[in-house]
This record gives sequence, C-alpha cells and structure tokens, in this order.
Amino acid sequence: MTLFEVWAPEKTVRLRIDGQDRDMERGTDGWWRLDVPQAAAGTDYAYLLSGHDTALPDPRSPRQPDGVHGPSRVYDHGAFAWSDGDWTGRQLPGAVLYEMHIGTFTPQGTFDAAIERLDHLVDLGVDMVELLPVNAFNGRWNWGYDGVCWYAPHEPYGGPDGLKRFVDAAHGKGLGVLLDVVYNHFGPSGAYAPMFAPYLSASGSNPWGASVNLDGPGADQVRRYIIDSMLSWLRDYHVDGLRLDAVHALVDHTAIHLLEQAAVEVESLSTHLGRPLSLIAESDLNDPRLITSREAGGYGLHGQWDDDVHHVLHAMLTGERQGYYGDFGSLESLEQVLTGAFFHAGTWSSFRARRHGRPIDRHTMPGYRFVAYLQNHDQIGNRAVGDRLAATCSPGRLRVGATLLLTAPFTPMLFMGEEWAAGTPWQFFTSHPEPELADAVRTGRRREFASHGWAEAEVPDPQDPDTFERSKLDWSERGKPGHAEMLELYKRLIALRRAHPDLSDPRMDRVEVWHGDGHVVVRRGDCLVAANLSATTQTINLRAVPRSVLLATEPGAVLHRDRVELPAESAVVVTR
Repeated sequence: MTLFEVWAPEKTVRLRIDGQDRDMERGTDGWWRLDVPQAAAGTDYAYLLSGHDTALPDPRSPRQPDGVHGPSRVYDHGAFAWSDGDWTGRQLPGAVLYEMHIGTFTPQGTFDAAIERLDHLVDLGVDMVELLPVNAFNGRWNWGYDGVCWYAPHEPYGGPDGLKRFVDAAHGKGLGVLLDVVYNHFGPSGAYAPMFAPYLSASGSNPWGASVNLDGPGADQVRRYIIDSMLSWLRDYHVDGLRLDAVHALVDHTAIHLLEQAAVEVESLSTHLGRPLSLIAESDLNDPRLITSREAGGYGLHGQWDDDVHHVLHAMLTGERQGYYGDFGSLESLEQVLTGAFFHAGTWSSFRARRHGRPIDRHTMPGYRFVAYLQNHDQIGNRAVGDRLAATCSPGRLRVGATLLLTAPFTPMLFMGEEWAAGTPWQFFTSHPEPELADAVRTGRRREFASHGWAEAEVPDPQDPDTFERSKLDWSERGKPGHAEMLELYKRLIALRRAHPDLSDPRMDRVEVWHGDGHVVVRRGDCLVAANLSATTQTINLRAVPRSVLLATEPGAVLHRDRVELPAESAVVVTR
C-alpha cells in the first residue's frame, strides 16, 4: 500500500495516478492524504491544485524521471541492495576533502562514470568526496545550485539508484561522501512547491531568489521539509555529511535557528546509525558561533568553509587585489589566518566598507572545523572565463600554495583536477530550455563582468553547450609533463600529512608563524614549513636546528645549522 501525502493548507488537492484524478482527504493539519493500495515503485503520479489546470510534481518527489516539470515517480528506498554494511563512516577531523561536480568530472558526466575514477582518489589519498548539488534541476547540465526538487537526485546523472551506487562504491573503497545541498532558495524554473503552500517568505530575498519561509506563518512545516530532506540524504542515501550552501541567506529570527535544529536532529540520526555525520556550513559571516558546540552556546555544526584562507593564498600567489581580494595577500594576512582562521575577525573590511566577523578562541576552537582550499567551484567558476590557478600562477607558486594548504591546521579541500594542475577551465554553464530564462541568464552574466572591465564578448555564453564541454576534466593530462609532477607532489603532501601528526594537529594555539621579505616559516610542532615566494634564492632563519628534509618542492634546498637556503618560488618541510 502506498500513502500519498502533500501539504497544501489553503488549497484543494487531487491525485492524478494511472490516468485517473482522485479526490484526497484533508487533515486538520493542512495535509492531504490518500491510500492507493495498487500503487507501487515505478508508478507515476502528480497533484492537481484548485485554481490550476496543470498537474504538478510532488514537492517531496523522490524521483523525477522526465525532468522537474514532469510527473513524480514512486520509489522504494528499501529495494536497493547495499553492500556497505560494514561501513563505519568518516569524520571531519583528520580528513582531506575532494570537491567534485558529477557532470564534468568525467566525459560521460554520470554517477556510474565517476565510480570508474574512484581509484584515482584512493591513490591520491583523500578521505571524503564532496559532490556539488545533485538534486533535480532544470535542464540537463548546471552547477546544481538551481535545484527545485530537494529529495530527488538528478535523472541525467543516474537518478536515485545511480547516487546509491556511487555512495556504495565509494564506501567500498574507504571513501566518505559529502553532499552539497541548497536550502536558501529555489531555482528559477520548476519550483512548484511554493504553489502548494507558503514555502517562501512574505518579505525578503537574497541574490538568488525569494527567501525561504523559516519564521513566518506556516514555517514549522517548511522547516520540517528542509530537515526531512537532510535526513533523507544521510539515511536513505548513506551519505556521510552535508555541505549547507550559503547559510547566511537563511533568514531565521526564531529562538532556535534552523541550523541548530538541524544539528540536533542529525546528531540523533548519527547516534541511531552508529556512524559520524557531518554538517558543514558555507557562511559569509565569519561567525564562530556556527561551529561552536551547543553546550557552549553555539549552533553545533561540525565545520564551515573558510574563504579568508582562500583569499589570502590566492592573492598572495597571484598578486590579484581587485574586489574582495583588496585586503588580502600580505604575509601578515597569511599569519593571521594560519593562527586565527579568520582574517576579518571584528576588523575593517574595505570590500564591505564596514567591520566584519568575530574572532575565534584559538585556545579552544580546533582548526579542523575550518575547511580551507586553494581553489573551489565558486572561486574558479565565478571568474569571467573560469580560469584555474594553473592559468595564472607559475608551477613553483602552485607548489608553494599546495604545501602551505596541506600542512595547515585546517581540513584541506581540493577541487577536482587541482591535483594535476588541470589545464581545463571550469566555467559557469546552464541548460535552461526556456528561451527567455536562457537569455536572462546569458545577459546577466555578461553585464556582471562588463561592470568589472571584461568585454562582454570574452565572457563565455552559459547556455552554449561548448561552455559545458570545455569545463570537463581532461584525464589524459595526468601523465603529461608538468601535470604528472604536480600530481606526485600532491600525493606526497597528503601522505606526509598523514604520516606526521604535527602536520594534521588542529590546535590553533600551537601554530607559530614568522616571515621576512618574500618568505614565511610556519612551525607545526616538530615540523617546520618554509616557503620562498620571491624570484630569487633566499636563506631563511628557521629558529631551530633541523634534522632532515621531509619534502622539498624544488631541488636545491640546502640545510644549514638553523637556516635553509631555498630556491625561488619553492617550499620545504623539515623536522627539528
């Protein structure tokens, strides 16, 4: 027997199934219900709302085989044959993450094709794969942040069974899986949930659309809709954690913020499942309360992305100072983030023209709660032509950046292809079938970058299929000169981080940094990381007598009694 349920407190709802329209029963809670004993997995269905002639998909649809505008399909989560019964999970502390977009990770752009490349990640040494959003969105390809069906995996990727096969295979190889999820807005096409009930806030919006109703009339059910989606990914799809997109856009004035409510319920599920489950926020607030335990008055999330670390490293390696990079790039700013996580910590932000952020307590806040990166989908894809660091930086500076990242006290994350200095760009691409929406996206993207000095003709057309194809990884690069050497360095750095506890030590108050003209030294327990960013050889004071070199990014590093002579644009890791 299949029970069909949908929340529509101000509507009359009928169920369309097997070519027939059936009346549903309204409960006092605003939910409409109907038992259809003959319905089974594979049955298509949709809802008819009073005042609307078109049948609409289920807001909680588990599968959209014909896209976000088509009918929903009954799906049986219990039918999948999992093989990960012995999986005990992966926790954030000590992990190395790898961000991946399913559509461009392989030429085929499917879950099954990505499975064939998991051995590469095992060989690289990463612990968890973080998938960009995979819930159903309009069109065939997209970054995924315009999702509208928050329970249904995107069908062209492989649908529900495809995602389960990927997670199952990853677990079989010892890899955890994190899923990027977006609950701060609905995409611009196929967002039918707000037609059923007050899913959107009566006032307020964010850069991507109307705000979601988290604290107005009917908000209890909207919050339930979001948290049930989180729990479904973690429970039904066996994923090991969620990255919550742009939580600063979740407007919630209730006493218990949605994020705290989510942390409580995910902890309960983790206790039941017997494996760690992680919630990682993307936040523009620089507010440590997000990742402070509930016992200490915080929300209790497990981690958050740290853009300040990225901005410092990017500006330092490239010399760029435009836009939000204006405050970053000095060796002083590098010292600030390596010892305090945030650069803007209650300090002046010239980009925002106000004070921003709040300092952490570096004596109690562990560094692993901050996910740090040289590159990610945003910091590459939101550049006008989607150019990676490899297109801007010398190989030497890329190696220095990788060394500083992978020896820092944070949770490091790589963006797919970074490990071999991929030469392919990663651009902004969409495939909206509606001509007006496609043109609006195209025009808006070009105008945005024209205001920053780019010629409109230079900005790739997001709707051009070639923009999507250009963004796919070229796996043949891995063995080519320059790329192969970079890949080997990343493997060695990750192995070194795992072999030496000092290099993964998350205690922020044990990090010491000193710097001079064009060089920096980071003390990590009995390990020292020295980097020369200048164009000439430098002799750098280590303030200790090193015993041996663990890793050098360039040949020619020479140890003296308490100094190291480093070639230009190189780094070295030594033990005391």
